[in-house]
Amino acid sequence: MSEPSANAPGEPQYYGGYTRFELELEVAICSAHLFNLHKQCSPLPSQFVQCLANPWYLNHLASQKLLDNPEFIAYLDYLQYFSQSEYTIYLNYPGPTFRALQLLQHERFRKEILMPDTVMRMIDEGVKANAGDRP
Repeated sequence: MSEPSANAPGEPQYYGGYTRFELELEVAICSAHLFNLHKQCSPLPSQFVQCLANPWYLNHLASQKLLDNPEFIAYLDYLQYFSQSEYTIYLNYPGPTFRALQLLQHERFRKEILMPDTVMRMIDEGVKANAGDRP
């Protein structure tokens, strides 16, 4: 997320042209919609699975207490079928996505992802891993 734009005191700060409230509302609506959509056995929940590659999204899921829900954790375990070659093609970031799906099965990680330090460490690791891919 970009740094907030400088505003006069009392005016809302903007992140990429949106207020923090607008961003949080959008994420909350999308999270609830995606969870409900996939809970109804959507045939290919690749959009939701792809979101799991984003550490800030994992942090959001934890802050919304979804990672405390045993049904949701079971659903995340079920989604590991995306590691099969016929489903991998639907993912832009298969490595980080598979890693997140595995980490989310551990209670300790589900608690630690609430901490911004954990999120930043995951982002740093991802940047370092991708730096080797550039020409």
